[in-house]
Amino acid sequence: MFHFDPSDPTPPEVQLVRTIRSAIGAGLLDAGEALPTVRQLAVELKVGANSVARAYAELERQGVLATRPGVGAVVKASPGEIRGEELLAELAALEDTFLRQASALGFSLDDVIIHLDSRRRSRSSDAA
Repeated sequence: MFHFDPSDPTPPEVQLVRTIRSAIGAGLLDAGEALPTVRQLAVELKVGANSVARAYAELERQGVLATRPGVGAVVKASPGEIRGEELLAELAALEDTFLRQASALGFSLDDVIIHLDSRRRSRSSDAA
């Protein structure tokens, strides 16, 4: 559910704040739901525990997360409290990652657009 792009120049904690806020806004996380521990998420994403701790602290400061004794970080905000613009910002970040990786493989933006359009057309014809 959460992702981190090591090739993205954005600091890990900023990426993590963005992806958690987007997951809440998309309804993937509900109010009261516990998040992984700092250590668990750091291992899963292969980032430093301090980066995860800073992201959780920032989200708590923003009122998105709360710390519960014995439970850890839990979602405090509801999907309606997370603006749609944040979801679009997360989509833009995913696009940037995808385009960077495609470029590293030698694909141009036009190649990507042509391929995605082909996939869209294929899915549209499969649904018909």
